[in-house]
Amino acid sequence: MQFRLSYSEVEQLSEKKAGKRLPLSFSDTHTLRISYPVPLMGSVGVDITVDRIVGTDVFLSFGGGAAIEFMLRTALNQAKKQPGMEMIQMLGGNQLLLNLGKSPNLVPIFERITLEDILFDEQFIIIQFSPKM
Repeated sequence: MQFRLSYSEVEQLSEKKAGKRLPLSFSDTHTLRISYPVPLMGSVGVDITVDRIVGTDVFLSFGGGAAIEFMLRTALNQAKKQPGMEMIQMLGGNQLLLNLGKSPNLVPIFERITLEDILFDEQFIIIQFSPKM
C-alpha cells in the first residue's frame, strides 16, 4: 500500500510549523533535494537519501560536505526544543536517524502497519507500507 504526499503539501506544512518554506525537489528514487534560503547567499541545497529502514527507524544520509554538516548540526541544535525534534538524531559523519516510533502521534499507526520504504518521484514523497496481520 502507498501513501503519497505532494512536495507542495510538505512545503506548506514546513512553512506553517517552522515559519520557513523549504523547497523540495526530486533527485532520484531514494534521494530528495531540500533547499534552504540563506540571506546574502541565495539558497543552499542538501540531498537527503533514505539508506534503509529498520522497524520505525529511518536511516538517512546527506550530501554537501562539511559546511552542510555544520549548518545541519547547528539547525538541529537550535530546534532541539521544538515538538517532534526528539525523533531526529545526528549520527557520525553525514548520517541522520529519524526515529518515527518516538512520536506519540505515530505509535498507534505503527501498531497497525509496517513501514517498508520511502521513495520519491517528480511530485510526491511515497510512503510504502503493509498492514500488520
